[in-house]
Amino acid sequence: MATVSVKAARPGRLSELLLMLLAVALGVGGYAATAYSRSGSLPENFGLHIGVLVAVAIAATLIVRWLVPYADPVILPVTVALNGIGLAMIYRIDQSYIAKGGGALKFVVGTRQLMWTGLGLLTMMAILFFIPSHRRLRTTPMLWMLFSLILLVSPAIPGLGKSVNGARIWIGFGPIRIQPAELVKVTLAIAFAAYLVAYRDRLKLGGTKILGLRFPRAKDMGPLLSIWVLSLGVLVFQRDLGTSLLFFGLFVAMLYVATDQVSWIIIGFSLFAVGAASATRIFPHVQYRFDVWLHTFDPEVYSRAAGGSWQLAQAQFGMAFGGLFGTGWGKGYPAEVYAANSDMILASLGEELGLTGLLAILLLYLILVERGIRAAVSVRDGFGKLLATGLSFSIALQLFVVGGGIFRIIPLTGLTAPFLAAGGSSLISSWIVIALLLRVSDAARRPASDPSSALDSMKGGAALEPANS
Repeated sequence: MATVSVKAARPGRLSELLLMLLAVALGVGGYAATAYSRSGSLPENFGLHIGVLVAVAIAATLIVRWLVPYADPVILPVTVALNGIGLAMIYRIDQSYIAKGGGALKFVVGTRQLMWTGLGLLTMMAILFFIPSHRRLRTTPMLWMLFSLILLVSPAIPGLGKSVNGARIWIGFGPIRIQPAELVKVTLAIAFAAYLVAYRDRLKLGGTKILGLRFPRAKDMGPLLSIWVLSLGVLVFQRDLGTSLLFFGLFVAMLYVATDQVSWIIIGFSLFAVGAASATRIFPHVQYRFDVWLHTFDPEVYSRAAGGSWQLAQAQFGMAFGGLFGTGWGKGYPAEVYAANSDMILASLGEELGLTGLLAILLLYLILVERGIRAAVSVRDGFGKLLATGLSFSIALQLFVVGGGIFRIIPLTGLTAPFLAAGGSSLISSWIVIALLLRVSDAARRPASDPSSALDSMKGGAALEPANS
């Protein structure tokens, strides 16, 4: 009977295999299409590229089936599909840089990104191997918070921090540059989840009601105010509006999920709005971001040497040129936009794949976030619920900040689209998020009759109440 139960709890293996084949086909097909449309032939290393992608996909699938056999069968294929599309687009932009004579380093971005993809997958496998249960991460919330703070302030250390395009968000070791904030979004999600599980009742039940909303007591506002100050510090000293919004939004969203109190959202975003508005009046670089957003096509703003809107305007022209169905992969001019393979990769995809292709990519992100939220709803412990919610929301919020800036919904920031954009720090941290979501999903889908599932539930603390309770 036990054997039947285990088999019944592992549906979707054939579906996962078919989805993985489709995911690999998307990446390989994009790679072939970009080369063929530009030169009329397949690239010389096409066989090697296919072999690497297929080998990576098979290895990742086998490792996931071994270490997290009950995990959601959709999460990994969707991630591989996004990563493959990103690799194909980066390779395509590399070809434009070669044609323009863009320098010796420009055309190896795709190769580096392929290497980072391999490292990201290895990191995912290592996390799944060395962390047999996500609940082990709950035991040291203060250490996670301290580690996050060290990472955040590391770019300010003389000799270690590096300033790029006016934003001091990098640390460098010789030729290697790392963006610590990308990893901080993971460590903060762990720290927030552990803290909120421990103090949820105090944050939820304390305070008085005003117009039907329960507002917290002054002494319970400490954590929120601390994160607010931390976010403003990132905004002011590192000149990074996107990361600041990501951190603060992540905490407020997890706070709302933990307490089911709308007042926390009202207070949280009111604080951030006041802080951001004050920063625009005090610090010129923040004001430039808003000028670019509100007056993108103003000739004075467009031609401004520092803080001009040329990059954003070019992205708008490219997407308009692509229209509904795009120019075709390899037939546009995405390299005319600065940072086309990193910050602006969504605009590059929008030009060549059109609105239709861009919506399909956004739908893949939606599926990935939905599967993460499903794992959060199904898992039996409160820490796992908050962790999966925070990690899923970090992907959604990061995509909103990136896309919102490119589509002129909010000011443009320096964040990159997860899995798509060039950048090792972003890619590895995104694969860490996937590893943790797979681990939580495995715990959520594991049969209740499994002894390890029951033991983990007792160790993990009480589950959070439903939102309508």
